[in-house]
Amino acid sequence: MRKAFLRHVRRFPWVTNVTLYGCLFAGGDFVHQWFSRRDKMDWSHTKNVAVVAFSFHGNFNFFWMRFLERRFPGNSAGMVMRKLFLDQTTAAPLATSVFYTGVSFLEGKEDIMEDWREKFLNTYKTGLMFWPFMQFLNFALVPLYVRTTFTGCCAFVWATFLCFSRQSGDGTAAAALAWMFPPKEDEAESTKEKVDAEDKIVAPKDAPVASKSSQK
Repeated sequence: MRKAFLRHVRRFPWVTNVTLYGCLFAGGDFVHQWFSRRDKMDWSHTKNVAVVAFSFHGNFNFFWMRFLERRFPGNSAGMVMRKLFLDQTTAAPLATSVFYTGVSFLEGKEDIMEDWREKFLNTYKTGLMFWPFMQFLNFALVPLYVRTTFTGCCAFVWATFLCFSRQSGDGTAAAALAWMFPPKEDEAESTKEKVDAEDKIVAPKDAPVASKSSQK
């Protein structure tokens, strides 16, 4: 199975890499919606994410990886760091910008830059906590002909975060973690009960003071 897949990738590198990347990226939106509102899936949003992923992200990543390898060949420490620096300062902000503006354009928003203005900087900062580590492994260990596929596997996780950020987040990791690990209702109820109990204890102490003042 693995050998057949690698043989297919070598024979059809562009089609295989771009297709897998696009499917994995769109899958990130599906996962986000499944966990956030599975009863009312917005398939049009998944379609828009898939269009952006197939038309731009997958193709751009495929040719970008080849450009970096031609410009900085090999996987020595120096070459890997050069690729990594250029990737995070050029490709990362471009890909994030295209996601926000592209999906907004497909949705027919009047101001397609609105999400970008509000969330790009936070999203880019969050990406710096994720992508440099993934791309370091990619440039150092993964053969060129499957680097876009590897990036797509990472993009599956990243697209889940992007879709959450665009629909209900602010581009920060803190907001995503709060969505993934919301406070338990039992803890909230116990806290409320504790506060109510404290109020009841304080109330009787204040009552005699009020009665004395009324007698005067």
